Amino acid sequence: MTDSRASAQASRPDLLDPATLSKLGGIEFIAREVVEGFLMGLHRSPHRGFSAEFAELRAYQSGDDLRYIDWRMFGRSDRYYVKQFEEETNLRAHLLIDISESMGWSSEPGVLPTKLWYAKHLAASLALILLRQGDSVGLAAFHDRVVERVHARGGRRQWNEIARRIGALSAEGGTSAEGALRDLAVRLRRSGLVVLFSDLLVRPDETLTALKFLRHHGHEVLVFHLIDPGERELPSASEARFFDPETDEELLVSVADIRSEYREAVSEALAEWQRKLRPHGIDYHVIDTDRPLSLALRAYLRKRERLG
Repeated sequence: MTDSRASAQASRPDLLDPATLSKLGGIEFIAREVVEGFLMGLHRSPHRGFSAEFAELRAYQSGDDLRYIDWRMFGRSDRYYVKQFEEETNLRAHLLIDISESMGWSSEPGVLPTKLWYAKHLAASLALILLRQGDSVGLAAFHDRVVERVHARGGRRQWNEIARRIGALSAEGGTSAEGALRDLAVRLRRSGLVVLFSDLLVRPDETLTALKFLRHHGHEVLVFHLIDPGERELPSASEARFFDPETDEELLVSVADIRSEYREAVSEALAEWQRKLRPHGIDYHVIDTDRPLSLALRAYLRKRERLG
């Protein structure tokens, strides 16, 4: 790693690997640091309302009253922001987090955080960005049923509530993403953005149908498919014991016999999700849990830019 890149990572937590990031503190602190680092890395605001405060500031637009420019923020960011005195809600976003037992797995326990750790911190960071844009954010967590729910609202108090609820989530139960998605769809009276955080160890056909159901009802959908690096490649040992945490079933196999077939099967499974989701306008991103959170946050910004 070059000195300049090392310096950038030291000053931008969003570029840190999750193992290092997990040692910095609790979920609220990490989310704030990740978002500040991420915003610092943007050359310009990619969308109206993208600000460095909550709904109290928004990006300057031609014609805005110069009396309301926040010069303190200009000094910090070299970008113009204006103070706003009424909440401007542009979008309703709903974060849907898979907390099933498989999400609590890590290929390197004690070193690499679990898939659920990654999902929680990514969701918290995304919630903070959305709220800072003046959007409203809701939350639902599920395994084989929805077990946690926060109604979509905007503002500083909503961030505190969402961070508290996300921080308390733990991995448990089987997975029924399709049930949670349908439950969310029938409850939402206004179209918005639905973001799913899951390892997608689900019934694919039923889950695809539920995602299409959301699109049919006017919602934009963004799927973050979380993959532990240990799920992409088999270990170097001669034998491996496969364990399904949701069924307690085990299988001992020879690694050498199935290594290449396993790698191909994983690649094909990921490609299949892409092939099935893309034609329906559903954004799909594979996120490796050993990679910086900024990669997933950039995927969100690309999605948001298209929403206008």
